[in-house]
Amino acid sequence: MTITHSITAERQPAILSVNSGSSTVKFALYPLHDQLVDAAVVSGVVEGLEPGGKPCICLSDQTGRQTFPLTTGVTGSDAFTAALTELRRLIASYGKDIDVTAIAHRVVHGGEQYAASVLIDRAAVSYLQTLNPLAPLHQPHNLEGILAFQRAYPDIPQIACFDTGFHAELPVCEKTLALPQSLRDAGIRRYGFHGLSYRYVAQRLAEYSSKAAQRVVMAHLGNGASACAMLQGKSVATTMGFSALDGLMMGTRCGALDPGVLLYLMQAGWDAARLEKTLYKESGLLGVSGLSADMRTLRQSGSPAAQAAIALFTYRVMRECAGLTACTGGLDVLAFTGGIGEHDTVLRGQVVEGLHYLGLKIDPEKNAAATGDQTMAIHAADSQVEIWVVPTDEGRIAAMDASAIIGPKRVCPA
Repeated sequence: MTITHSITAERQPAILSVNSGSSTVKFALYPLHDQLVDAAVVSGVVEGLEPGGKPCICLSDQTGRQTFPLTTGVTGSDAFTAALTELRRLIASYGKDIDVTAIAHRVVHGGEQYAASVLIDRAAVSYLQTLNPLAPLHQPHNLEGILAFQRAYPDIPQIACFDTGFHAELPVCEKTLALPQSLRDAGIRRYGFHGLSYRYVAQRLAEYSSKAAQRVVMAHLGNGASACAMLQGKSVATTMGFSALDGLMMGTRCGALDPGVLLYLMQAGWDAARLEKTLYKESGLLGVSGLSADMRTLRQSGSPAAQAAIALFTYRVMRECAGLTACTGGLDVLAFTGGIGEHDTVLRGQVVEGLHYLGLKIDPEKNAAATGDQTMAIHAADSQVEIWVVPTDEGRIAAMDASAIIGPKRVCPA
């Protein structure tokens, strides 16, 4: 497998975008032309980094996919570092005409301090670590990934790009929680997430739709799920709040929950650790179905519990999207993205049917043809609202930010 580019004599700068999880690292390499970020030429995932796992690197480009097992004989952070060292070698091997200019990291939470992407230093990492309790499924692993990449790529600048950033200018009423002033002063408010995805979708809609600056609702539906309302291309309301638990039901997360449930469980003897595990890892599609957090698995199952989980998820998406239209005064564009949003034609059809009173009408043939490989309109000719499927690319947004931060002159060897 090889990477092919239209390159002449000069080596081409590129940004490596990464998203570090507990046992995987997703990555993509984005070439730069005059500081403009092209589509990724190679992407993949480092898997098996969990204790007892079998580390490997899966690389994909336009010619195919290849897997490289890693027999490192080490575990924990050592396995992470060894895998990233091998990743660096593979990228250099496949992209002999490419220079990695920077590494852009998706970081879920930027807190009150960071609205825009930043060059990572010790102070930034220290602050971001204080936000770990707000996004325990993601933030600690994002930061562990940053530290591991710093060890594997010590000569290359690292950029943190925040999912909360897109929502930094939410209206006061949208971001304020009805809590005492002392708690609000401590930073307890609604932040919103999936911002890198929403930025990408907003940009794509602006390219394709004349209504992109009007009243827009975007639904990012995957293992993590949320919805966002935009006016003039800016976030004005979103379903996730203080943490990534709020709003829509998700793969393993409960979504919006009456806080009285937590008080009830605490009075029954539950501690914080048990609550966190249940709400983040044992609820959502998995909790309701008792089978799986994967919508594809649930679709294939004939069990009543699986069907109940799908019905609840669909209902919550419809309900939250409808609620967001009150914040925009109506709806001109509805966009689906994320793994479920891009691929689940049945769900899209049912959500649109539930919102028909807003003037939405789907074209069944267009809906069936939208398989997540390109931006597509799926609304019927007589629909009053445009409906789009937009495959997201959070890594490209992160690469764009990294390119802007490092400027045109800094190039480091891959």
